[in-house]
Amino acid sequence: MVALARKTLIHEWRRFLPAAVSVAFSGLLLLMMAALMQGIFGSAAVYVTQSGGDLWVGYPGTQSIELGRPIPRRAEMNLLMDPAVRKVEPFRWVGADWRGPADRGGLSVFVSGIDPHAGGLMFARVLAPDLRALLQEPGAVIVDAADLPKLGLRIGQSASINGHRVRLVGAGSGLRALGGINVLASTDTARRLDTDDADPDNVAYYLVKLADPAAAKTVAARLSAASGGRYAVWTRDQFARRAVSYWMFGTGAGLGVLFLSAIVFLAGAVITSQTLMGAVAGSIREYATLRALGVSIGGLRAVVLEQAGWVGVCGLLVGSVVGIVALLLARDQDVPVQLTLFSALACGAVVMAIALLSGLLAVRSLRRADPATLMR
Repeated sequence: MVALARKTLIHEWRRFLPAAVSVAFSGLLLLMMAALMQGIFGSAAVYVTQSGGDLWVGYPGTQSIELGRPIPRRAEMNLLMDPAVRKVEPFRWVGADWRGPADRGGLSVFVSGIDPHAGGLMFARVLAPDLRALLQEPGAVIVDAADLPKLGLRIGQSASINGHRVRLVGAGSGLRALGGINVLASTDTARRLDTDDADPDNVAYYLVKLADPAAAKTVAARLSAASGGRYAVWTRDQFARRAVSYWMFGTGAGLGVLFLSAIVFLAGAVITSQTLMGAVAGSIREYATLRALGVSIGGLRAVVLEQAGWVGVCGLLVGSVVGIVALLLARDQDVPVQLTLFSALACGAVVMAIALLSGLLAVRSLRRADPATLMR
């Protein structure tokens, strides 16, 4: 029966082509939605994932970077007193108003005050040392190259942030944040731009580098317990997950994407099942002949399900190739896409589920495979 299913697919490939195309299109949509969802919401944690260090210290209960509140300056000394801590670096996050060319109006930006010296932890994964060193100039700022058209500036030109003059000294990559434009500056420059901070010595976060990164969870729990509730300590992965989860589920945006994925699944299953039912109906006399030769209805169901499985495999392969090409084009155009192996495997499982569900729905057409139809 399995050999019969394959031979039927090869011989009658025109009948099954629409089903394979439907599966491929459904898989492509799911793959692109997963990549866009991870890319867009993953940018909420770009401050964490693109930085070095092992621990993040911030205000208790903070869900995402932009929701941080200032913590006492003495927290830095408390952290440095722990024998497991090798380095502590302050990170100042400032919501600000950008004023560039007159024809652009104002823009809301996020100012990231970081250590401009070599060995700085913030954005250590994406900011080259020579580019970071440019921030030592007072009033110097850096943005992501993809945000330059929004700002309407070229490197070397000036603008104002919260009424203070700044100069764009460079552009990097991988610095884009969710919800606004991320502007990098030195901690001194960011302190000058922070007009809402009552105590300029307080910062929202501290990054901690440990002597043994493997002990991050243990050290985080110990430091958090010793804080007396004045601040909280998370590992890098924990804080990144908090930020992504907040934007995906806390804001409701992620639920909309999941709902759309369910619609794609149902639409793919319905369309694919209809095409498979048409293919089965087109071969109903052949199935009736097999029944007359003694093949059980269960054996015919196995043939149809096998065909559905092969349709799913073919559609999955085509959708994967087209999806990879689309992802490469998206990255080339600075579209925020990101796809993990787990997400890719999950999309593949959903695609196969669509094909097999369609096969189960198409099995109903076998009720017409009665040997008596051969006498008509």
